[in-house]
Amino acid sequence: MNKSVRVRFAPSPTGALHIGGVRTALYNWLLAKKTGGTFILRIEDTDQTRFVPGAEEYIMEALKWLGISPEEGVFEGGPYGPYRQSDRKPMYRQFAEQLIADGFAYYAFDSAEELDALRKQNESEGKTFKYDASTRLSLNNSLTKSEAYTKEKIESGDYVIRIKLPADEQIVFTDLIREEVNYSTHDMDDKVMLKGDGMPTYHLANVVDDYHMKITHVIRGEEWLPSTPLHIFLYRYLGWADAMPTFAHLPLILRPDGKGKLSKRDGSKFGIPVFPLNFTNPNNAEDIALGFREWGFEPEAVLNFLALLGWHPSDEQEIFDLEALVSVFEMERVSKSGARFDFDKARWFNQQYIFKMSDKALAQKMKPYVEAAAFEEKVCDEYLEGVAALMKERVEFVKEFPEKAYYLFKAADYSLMMENEGKDFEKKVGKGWDSTKKSMFEALNSKLSGISDYKTAAVQSAVEGFINDNALKFGDVLPVLRLAVSGTMKGPGVFEMMELLGREEISLRLSTFFKFCDNFIAKN
Repeated sequence: MNKSVRVRFAPSPTGALHIGGVRTALYNWLLAKKTGGTFILRIEDTDQTRFVPGAEEYIMEALKWLGISPEEGVFEGGPYGPYRQSDRKPMYRQFAEQLIADGFAYYAFDSAEELDALRKQNESEGKTFKYDASTRLSLNNSLTKSEAYTKEKIESGDYVIRIKLPADEQIVFTDLIREEVNYSTHDMDDKVMLKGDGMPTYHLANVVDDYHMKITHVIRGEEWLPSTPLHIFLYRYLGWADAMPTFAHLPLILRPDGKGKLSKRDGSKFGIPVFPLNFTNPNNAEDIALGFREWGFEPEAVLNFLALLGWHPSDEQEIFDLEALVSVFEMERVSKSGARFDFDKARWFNQQYIFKMSDKALAQKMKPYVEAAAFEEKVCDEYLEGVAALMKERVEFVKEFPEKAYYLFKAADYSLMMENEGKDFEKKVGKGWDSTKKSMFEALNSKLSGISDYKTAAVQSAVEGFINDNALKFGDVLPVLRLAVSGTMKGPGVFEMMELLGREEISLRLSTFFKFCDNFIAKN
């Protein structure tokens, strides 16, 4: 590959961008960066009946959030624009008419009703109707009608232009992923290239645009593999065979259960995001797409997850930032078989990226969520950095910090603790709590309050010294300390939490907890 590589991502603005489309964009972007080439965004809106307002902007926002924005495109411009197919409409007709002039296409006048009747008739006979070399000469088109009739239909706009494929020819081409691929025109039909209103179908527009934008590699989903032979014919018929791009058809992304292609509907079915961003269809308020961004994913984690959905490196490495992905990415290492959409794995990736994040950066990401939780104290940046350091191994998403680290922002609700930690409380504290034990812990509280440099090591040393001096065991003291500090037996190290919370807060929490224990014993 050389530095003239030009690839395009060409979505249709028909709604939210499916995560499979994002993977296609990523692979195109990676190949462009790997080769010093150009990544282009082209909007393919030939089907105006399915256009959804805001979809174009959604696509651009998604790519920008992920950090894989194009160098050329609808919003960036470039030397081969316009990059929206509806804006290129005038140019397509000349190529459709060129196909007719060269004998590679014809005008067809069959109505939708006529074609539907033929399909139904064939179905009743156990056959499949195709508009091809075996049927075209018995149908309503310029190959069977007079010149005058044809002219009248063309002037009225009541026609389509169909490609004229040979009856039985083998098409063999090499795909970067699937290697040698074979098709026969016996299994193809004469697809429509241009409609009477001048709007091209996907096939003609796709090939014309790829040629004029000097696309060198077409990387798209495997659902387009059967269309590739038709596109090869168009390159040949239009005289562009020498400029035909290299094709690579990506494997399917499968549902979480591995049964079939991941669809837009699977998001709601499995309760998972299958889109990069939230999107509400302006034409249908009930059509709401849940996005990875709003779910709480880091964009780098999403890209890392998607990169490995169908592609694999040469070793067992799993964590790749974008720079690393660019350096190791090869289209030849993309698998032929489908990849299961493992949402648990996606969450794992996000957790890894949170863990790798600096405490300072994590504190800034956490801050809006902490403030939204209405905690009244300890939301300064320095304190949040301390929370990040203690808790980042224990969260999958930044938004979880206020919930999972609640005891670092406000004193534990010991009544609630009893619901969650009742058995531990009974075992570790309740059964053995009496006036003697209370006096012992009050003495420990007094000792802790006397530490001048309230750091983890000093606190731990004081507790361990207290245990040794009183011939106690760690199990006699640490569970009580942990429950007093956090209200739970889970969480980070108790001494680290005590340093972060500080001497005054710890003294207050211990005193409050001891009173709670007294009241609990008195009532029981």
